[in-house]
Amino acid sequence: MEVENEANMEVELEEEKTFLSDAFDYNGAPAEKAKTGGWVSAATILGIEMCERFTTVGISTNLVTYLDHTMNQPSATSSTIVSTFGGVAFLTCLLGGFIADSFLGRYWTIAIFAVVEALGAGVLALSATLPGQRPPPCNPSQAVNCVKASYKWFDHNDKKEKTKMEYFFNRFYLVINIGAILAVTVLVYIQDEVSRGVGYGICAAAMITADIIYLSRSRKYRYKKRSGSPLIQVVQVIAAAIKKRKVEFPSDVSLLYEDSSPESRVHRTNDFRWLDKAAVISDGDFGKEGSATPNPWKLCTVTKVEELKMMIRILPIWATTIMFWCVDAQMMTLSVQQAASMDRSIGKFQVPPASFNVFFIGGIMITLALYDSLIMKRSGGSKGLTNLQKIGVGLAISIIAMAAAAGMEQKRLKVIRSYNKTPTTTLPLTAFVLVPQFAIVGIAEAFIYSGSLAFFIGQAPKGMKAISNSLFLTTIAFGCFVTTILVNLIKKITPGKDGIPWLASEINDSRLDYFYAVISVLGLINFGVYLVCAKRYKPNSSHGSAKDSDDVHASHDEERAGDAEIS
Repeated sequence: MEVENEANMEVELEEEKTFLSDAFDYNGAPAEKAKTGGWVSAATILGIEMCERFTTVGISTNLVTYLDHTMNQPSATSSTIVSTFGGVAFLTCLLGGFIADSFLGRYWTIAIFAVVEALGAGVLALSATLPGQRPPPCNPSQAVNCVKASYKWFDHNDKKEKTKMEYFFNRFYLVINIGAILAVTVLVYIQDEVSRGVGYGICAAAMITADIIYLSRSRKYRYKKRSGSPLIQVVQVIAAAIKKRKVEFPSDVSLLYEDSSPESRVHRTNDFRWLDKAAVISDGDFGKEGSATPNPWKLCTVTKVEELKMMIRILPIWATTIMFWCVDAQMMTLSVQQAASMDRSIGKFQVPPASFNVFFIGGIMITLALYDSLIMKRSGGSKGLTNLQKIGVGLAISIIAMAAAAGMEQKRLKVIRSYNKTPTTTLPLTAFVLVPQFAIVGIAEAFIYSGSLAFFIGQAPKGMKAISNSLFLTTIAFGCFVTTILVNLIKKITPGKDGIPWLASEINDSRLDYFYAVISVLGLINFGVYLVCAKRYKPNSSHGSAKDSDDVHASHDEERAGDAEIS
């Protein structure tokens, strides 16, 4: 009887256990809710994200002064290097997502590339420390050229865990901003006042420590199986459409291939009709005789074709947000160089030039807090700006920011002209006059980031949410590349009779006011194009409403956290 009772108790306990159908544990078995996920596992992600932001922001915001003063690079060259670095960093997010979805899985992708980031910071520390690793000062007179872990911590189908996930989003945005603020204050001070090698070494140590803690919780995570990269689906549809470009289109569209379930099916539209050829059934599409599964490189469902069309429709909005990130890039490059030439003292304390980005981060956080408290909470989340309106507001504010920056640069140039020659010492002008341009761009980013990311994710089909997130990140990448192109173009076409371009080797010889004015004018033109694109944009019909999906007012912290959530 005792044996029988024990057996019954074991059965009852087994029945009480709750397993997740869409997640598995470290050993590949269905994940048990009580033993996997939860706050401790989530905390490791918060930790690695904070260290990643601490490292990335700590290096990128102060990189221009490192190139200027340590690597002895000309002012314009330093700016282009930092912009290119930012562009490549964000563009490789596409590669990272592809590797995670198709090969390594997100868990191992994070683990491996955290080590890669640590190694990069370590190499940078060595280059800043070892003698002979930097070029001599330039001499113009001699013409010397100067990702997301593959698991879920909380179950969206469980009300209690869903609430915990909402708290996780808030904490996620909080900790990455803590990491950013620590980077532009403490870390930047160590780099400037103690040693570059020590500062970069701290970055490497932080990433290694975070990765070790991250790996230590491996048996407690909830994993998800790789489903393949949505990028493959995009290429398959295009390849099939091109192969069948000469195939006759059926008079009855119901003859187009479709095997998707009714609840996930997307009805055909008349846009981009050349892509519909990918769904035309022809000989050889099903491979061997009797096969019920078509070759995806020859035949695609109408749903897959329509999902690609949805992504194409948002491209005009995508393209018109790129210009903002060109404005954003100036905060880490030329604006920091401006601050470096000015009086940064508070009493006897000298504020590091890159630390002025704390006003940029502050602008973001204060704007989001005010927006949530004054608009969203008072209206119960029902009367906020739409995502397209947020983007428009952000673009408009960025134009004002560059105009203000141009005006402030003219004030700085007047002080320079009071000298008989280009000053080599700190200008008798407080660098805190630059606070408005940092803060205004931060305010603009608060609207742009939340609006554009929510728009891309909201308007993307369910199967391509990852691509839409990556598409958003590419706007940042291309914004950095546009900055690089602009800087190089301005250097080539603006030398006057004195042979000095607007962006000279020395920041005090430059005409940043002209350069900022050009960006402001380009921003104004871009804003006009955006208004046309936004007005003509038709929300994707698969969302079940003709209403702009912008009505989904995802908070900025949730959208930032979307990079880390795995569902």
